[in-house]
Amino acid sequence: MYTKISIEEIKDKLKACLSEERYLHSIGTMEMAVELAKRFHLDEEKALVAGLLHDCAKCLSNDELKEYYNSFEECEKLSSKTWHAPVGAVIAKRDFGVEDEEILSSIRWHTVGKKDMSDFEKIIFLADKIETRTREPKFRQKIEKTLNKTNSLDSALLKSFKITIKSLLKRKLPICFQTVDVYNDLLDIVQNK
Repeated sequence: MYTKISIEEIKDKLKACLSEERYLHSIGTMEMAVELAKRFHLDEEKALVAGLLHDCAKCLSNDELKEYYNSFEECEKLSSKTWHAPVGAVIAKRDFGVEDEEILSSIRWHTVGKKDMSDFEKIIFLADKIETRTREPKFRQKIEKTLNKTNSLDSALLKSFKITIKSLLKRKLPICFQTVDVYNDLLDIVQNK
């Protein structure tokens, strides 16, 4: 068991603090994480916990999230949309009893990514982007198509980062330099396979 409380208790706690859409997104991410874990021969129970808890800090206000400001990477400070990820890892450990470092790391990096992600971190990152309950089909289907065509987590991640970076540019929003580094690293990996 990867938490000190049951999955049902986690769901109850999340349902009480997240918006209905965010809760559905968390359930969808959990389902997709399990599906990807099965596909890539990773721990399904662990994926269930990480997928379910990945947005556990989304119920906090920006002021509450700012209390953790010192734990953010410099580039994460550029956009409040990424703050929930590092805080989520803290909350998953403190409030839900998660001690598995890979679960905590997958929650921590599910927004901006990081270089040299483990396959487990990659499936949680992707599950967040391609879950079917709340994600727009137009967006997720592009990533799913790449994943199904290549059966490569790296290729699917690269597609996800391309879409995200284009979207950020189009909306004139800041791009975390770490995200650009991950994109460049993935591009090199995929092109040299």
